[in-house]
Amino acid sequence: MNNYKQKPLHRIWLCLPALFLLGSLALGGQDYVVEQKNKEFLYNGEKVTTLKIKVGDTIQFRNADPYFHNVFSLSDVKLFDLGSYPQGQFKSVKFDKAGKVEIECAIHPQMKMIVEVK
Repeated sequence: MNNYKQKPLHRIWLCLPALFLLGSLALGGQDYVVEQKNKEFLYNGEKVTTLKIKVGDTIQFRNADPYFHNVFSLSDVKLFDLGSYPQGQFKSVKFDKAGKVEIECAIHPQMKMIVEVK
């Protein structure tokens, strides 16, 4: 009778690590890298005007230009200002609500992109 009671518990304990891993992946989100190069936002080496991501995803903004950039958003969905940072540095933003986020560079007003968070 003891063996019968232990088997279901044993199975639960075996499944817990897999459930934890799946939960971590769902909550952690995906990481994206957006470069700032030639006064443009680039994703995978191509100019990007709109990037579609999911709630919980993070965008890393990397400065690949020989001058400072300052990425910010005044959108209600995600309000942030990363401050000025030089070539070779990056700053990250995690998007925790769904909606449209307009992103700009405070130093170079022609640099604009939209992040659609689903």
